[in-house]
Amino acid sequence: MPQITLTPAQRKVHRADAHHLDPVVLVGGDGLSASVKKEIDNALKAHGLIKVRVFNDDRAARELMLKTLADELDAAPIQHIGKLLVLWRPMPEKEKATDEERMPGPRDVKVLKFSKRGGQRPEVKVVRVLGNQRLTPGGQVKRAKVMKKSIKKSAQ
Repeated sequence: MPQITLTPAQRKVHRADAHHLDPVVLVGGDGLSASVKKEIDNALKAHGLIKVRVFNDDRAARELMLKTLADELDAAPIQHIGKLLVLWRPMPEKEKATDEERMPGPRDVKVLKFSKRGGQRPEVKVVRVLGNQRLTPGGQVKRAKVMKKSIKKSAQ
């Protein structure tokens, strides 16, 4: 897979965003094994922008690792500073399941009931209101009215 190419301005923005990040993956003495590449791929899927710490003293080997990771994982190399490598890949869109028949969930509502005598504190009562219910101004829970569907819309 070819690596992503970025403009210097885009690379600068990603470098600034990565400044406060901690390394997500640590590459030890074994180098780039299949499991390390898989972890880096999972981190790129989850975060998009990651830092990788390489425990290797050879700068040329770290440069080669950065280039290899960018090529194999379809990522953009952002920065190589010291023993840290910064990679970026756009995060995939998450599919949201849309359920048309889904109703809103239950919610807890505090109801204040004031005393007829003025000097007392109001009574606080917590009421759970389900998705098909509503709360009246008096503090009672009632079922919501069913919306009638149009005959014209249901015929289509």
